[in-house]
Amino acid sequence: MSGEPPTADRAAAGTGAHAAPAPLPPPGRRRRWRPHSLKGSLLLWLVPGLMLIMGASVLWSLQYLRTQVDIAHDRALIGALRAIDYNTSTASGGLAVEQPYLLLEFFELTVEGTVYFRVATEDGLAEVGSPALPMPPDSLEPGVPQIYNALYFDEPVRVATLLREARPPIAGREGSHIIVQVAEGLEEREQFEAAMISRSVERDVLLVVISVLLLVAGVVITLRPLLRLREELDGRAPDDLAPVEATGLPSEVRPLVDSVNRLMARYAEMARTQRQFLDDASHQLRTPLAVLRTQMSYALREQDPVEMRAALDAMQNGLTRAERLTNQMLSLAKARDLSLAEGGLPTASVDLCALAEQVVRSMWPIARARRIDLGLDFATVSPEGGARVQAVEWLLQEALSNLVDNALRYTPPGGRVTVQVSDDGCNCRLTVEDSGGGMSADDLARAGTRFRRGAAGKHQPGAGLGLAIVQTIATLHGARLTLHNRPADAQGGAGGLNAVMVFGAPGEDARP
Repeated sequence: MSGEPPTADRAAAGTGAHAAPAPLPPPGRRRRWRPHSLKGSLLLWLVPGLMLIMGASVLWSLQYLRTQVDIAHDRALIGALRAIDYNTSTASGGLAVEQPYLLLEFFELTVEGTVYFRVATEDGLAEVGSPALPMPPDSLEPGVPQIYNALYFDEPVRVATLLREARPPIAGREGSHIIVQVAEGLEEREQFEAAMISRSVERDVLLVVISVLLLVAGVVITLRPLLRLREELDGRAPDDLAPVEATGLPSEVRPLVDSVNRLMARYAEMARTQRQFLDDASHQLRTPLAVLRTQMSYALREQDPVEMRAALDAMQNGLTRAERLTNQMLSLAKARDLSLAEGGLPTASVDLCALAEQVVRSMWPIARARRIDLGLDFATVSPEGGARVQAVEWLLQEALSNLVDNALRYTPPGGRVTVQVSDDGCNCRLTVEDSGGGMSADDLARAGTRFRRGAAGKHQPGAGLGLAIVQTIATLHGARLTLHNRPADAQGGAGGLNAVMVFGAPGEDARP
């Protein structure tokens, strides 16, 4: 028999069976239940903590109350003991206590219980009051009263006992002592303590209940702004990405609202970019597609091979323009999406010389077809260090390709286009220099506007997105794009246009 469990075979038998449920975690590692609401979390922490504190307070109050009741009763007991001792006389040669029962009646009214007293000689031969009151467990010291608990005829009592020297001596015996005792029944004291404790517990329980209710009400009232915030967000339209109003919200919640607002702002910008892309695509591709449809219908109707070939050539040119337009629009959309990416651009160190050489090599076939001299100039770059910037390489390649493509389009046959890389220690410059006709002042001022073509480009294929792409990519990298005409020099050098991307040092803006 196989050592594998049968469930493993069934699980591997085919894909049609239901997936086995995930195994439960070991008992010691199961997740503990936790409330999923802020209100529940607050109450879960605060209410038990408050109950624990109040319970400890009640216990401390009970102990303190018992101690204070015992102290008060013991003081009254000592007072009665002193009063009886004060009214005890041995002047007659025996024991005499003046008005003891009047004193005891007053003491009984004070403690609200049964009171006993006893005055006796040390040998017990003479005594007044309740006989056989329990003596203390420890030996007595003259003049120092002792208080202790005992049983008197099976009744728990609290006894105060005082030993003092008899003055004058009893029956002429020097050194004789008398014992004065006062006892109080503990039942009444315990009933009094129980009544006091009951009232104290009732008060503390009432305080706990009121505190819990106030705590719950405080949590509910404190979280009410969050409920209003939820209602506001629930009532919004799906396309409403306006910032959330933070007025009235607790200060602890405002950073969260600020983060949500920043996130919504990024989403709003992304939505705006997407809408703009869709609008641009529908606007710019509608005409080429309509022209292609017309040309296709014409080619299908045409019987003359020459005319059919001309129609197909026109369709191919139209598809080429549409393809270029689509690629440019996608590049522009990707660049804008990267500008909205959280965490910034995923940059790396890029060698501008290697990048320029790669772009120029890819453009040489176009330059040769148009009989244009396309070259490189790295004369001002140190061979050891090169010219390196922190950038996204494919974005810079796209920007430089657009600049070189524009230069090749507007440079007449026999002209010259030079890609120059320079580094002055502060800024790196990527320059595309052509010998074309340059741009007018109005075109220079409005260069980089989407779908705008200058006067020189009215008769050239394109959609007016090249410089817009370059401008967007330069902005993403903290660089500047500058365009200026280069006049012809006195030695007969041709004029033209210089397009310059200026990159600052890492962590710095580009300086002019």
